[in-house]
Amino acid sequence: MNRKNFIQSLLGASAFISMPFSSYANDNDALLGAIKATYKPTKGNLFGFKASPIKKVKVGIIGLGNRGTTLLQMYEWLAKQGYCEIVALSDLQEKKVQKAADSLSKWQKKKPNLYFGDKNEWQKLAKQDDIDLLLITTPWELHTPMCIYGMNQGKHVACEVPIAYTLSECWELIEAAERNQKHCIMIENCCYNEEELFVLNMIENGVFGDITHTEGAYLHDLRAHMLSSDYYEDQWRLKHHIERDGNFYTTHGLGPISFYLNIGRGDTFDHLTSMSSRELNLSETAKRLNSPYTNFKCGDMNSTMIKTAKGKSILLQFDVHTGRPYSRINKVVGTKATHDGYPSRLYIDKEELAYWGHQWLSKDDYQSYSKKYTHPIIKKLKTISQSFKQGHGGMDFVMMYRLIRCLNLGLPLDINAYDSVMWSAITPLSEISVASKSLSIPIPDFTNGQWKKDTPLEIMRDI
Repeated sequence: MNRKNFIQSLLGASAFISMPFSSYANDNDALLGAIKATYKPTKGNLFGFKASPIKKVKVGIIGLGNRGTTLLQMYEWLAKQGYCEIVALSDLQEKKVQKAADSLSKWQKKKPNLYFGDKNEWQKLAKQDDIDLLLITTPWELHTPMCIYGMNQGKHVACEVPIAYTLSECWELIEAAERNQKHCIMIENCCYNEEELFVLNMIENGVFGDITHTEGAYLHDLRAHMLSSDYYEDQWRLKHHIERDGNFYTTHGLGPISFYLNIGRGDTFDHLTSMSSRELNLSETAKRLNSPYTNFKCGDMNSTMIKTAKGKSILLQFDVHTGRPYSRINKVVGTKATHDGYPSRLYIDKEELAYWGHQWLSKDDYQSYSKKYTHPIIKKLKTISQSFKQGHGGMDFVMMYRLIRCLNLGLPLDINAYDSVMWSAITPLSEISVASKSLSIPIPDFTNGQWKKDTPLEIMRDI
């Protein structure tokens, strides 16, 4: 695929209707113009959006692979409290739907409607009258069309990451959410991890002073999963690495960072530049395993730098090819403190010159901060969430608890449609930058200027 066609695939065809491209392949001005041509002013009226309270949220789940079956288990406690009920399940494979239904029957008496077989069966689920919330856990390319279809059927939607991976899809999601007045949340579970919430609570209480720089990542050796013919249906995730190059999984690092920096609530992403290393680790492993796929476009390590409107910098890294311990980095640098994650370490600066140094807090001092600034959500839910270790150590349960209880109470969600789109848009923008020799790329304002209002983070509320 040549550069022009590749960029068009990431922006969406609508951006190119009136653009001349006689020399586009080497014309960065035309490229930047094409990005700006995708801008579609929105109403920006979903900030603080409240839907009518739903006493018992009726949930339909589309996609019952690894994530769908895990998230289904997170509803057990919530259903037993009367907060929600699973009323429909859908997947292409009948065996997956039946397995999920059998699991559900252990803790819910009412049998859900089952949809499987044809590739469009999920649409019947989305039309089911008694459903309030669609939970979408399918391959990436299906996320946006399923979300939009669901909202058009009058449903709230909660979708796995990323919620979109072209700029046109981002705008289409915002338009559909605003027009239908429905919640559209990307379920970014790392925003609910104990460490990230601990850091956020310290930031909210002034421990870090003014933040200047942050770093996040998705450094996760996925070679065994991607090269397996069983883990991802039809190896759909591996195929992205054959065809694309950039940061495909931005939100695990960027979601928490966006809360740290009040993105959408007083600051916003302004521009980025992205660079990928050469590819080596995945292809060498594929050859050793005699995989039919051995040529990959995606570099082993992608590094994307983002600058916010207020001058803060963000480094995002992405590497699922390399053998290494898992890390999301989770670095925060402020005028009064610094945090590094994996393992979590904290440095508190001192005003007195004699106390300046290069040592992290001692274990005892760290524990003192950890105890003092444990996020209220964790204090409230830790005992329950520890029963759901299969849900990424409990953070999947915390995420689902917050989503369902906000719907029960008619409150704004922790993560809104604008957050979901802003965090996801970094993927196509990183790909454009990589393909353009790390050109600085402007980041669209999906909020129509509403980000300029300093508003409290919904995730800091007690519910």
